[in-house]
Amino acid sequence: MPGTPRLDAQMAFLAEADRLKSVLRAARLHDASRFENAAEHSWHVTLYALTLAEHAPTGVTIDRVLRMLLIHDLVEIDAGDNPIHGAVDAAAQQAAEQTAADRLFGLLPDDQSTRFRALWDEFEAARTPDAQFAKAIDRLTTPMANLDNGGGSWHDYDVTLAQLDTRVGTPMARGAPLLWAWLRPRLAGFFGHTPP
Repeated sequence: MPGTPRLDAQMAFLAEADRLKSVLRAARLHDASRFENAAEHSWHVTLYALTLAEHAPTGVTIDRVLRMLLIHDLVEIDAGDNPIHGAVDAAAQQAAEQTAADRLFGLLPDDQSTRFRALWDEFEAARTPDAQFAKAIDRLTTPMANLDNGGGSWHDYDVTLAQLDTRVGTPMARGAPLLWAWLRPRLAGFFGHTPP
């Protein structure tokens, strides 16, 4: 059965997306048995958003959040993982991710390319309630794993509670304040601080 240019383009994009399974992240699984890959993270963070949707601020459209989270890390196929506690040249990383987004979403038919890229750009800018909730959920997953696995990447990167307050707390307080209020005392307890 012959393909069509549209279907051929979609299949090429999906084949390329499979490479996300080979991108290792700095975060370990909850059981600390190994590092997770970026595709696993994308699935799990999307499941987090679906499960925790009832805690989203008013006005968040969860279907849009799920779509954002499903595609938010595809750029790591070309640009690699960017751990939030790592020493990274932010400008260079952002440029690499923009180039990756151009290439990867450019594999799709024009209408899908435009829609996917717009969702990715919205997530990156984090100016809308949907993107802010998506960013908050994205920040939640690694602390949850680290709380379960004895500290994981926090030990690897010598992370402090103050760093978590800034790098995790700021986007979570903006996009999912109820979830941050739940998480913050658990982080404080892990780091040996009395929760406020």
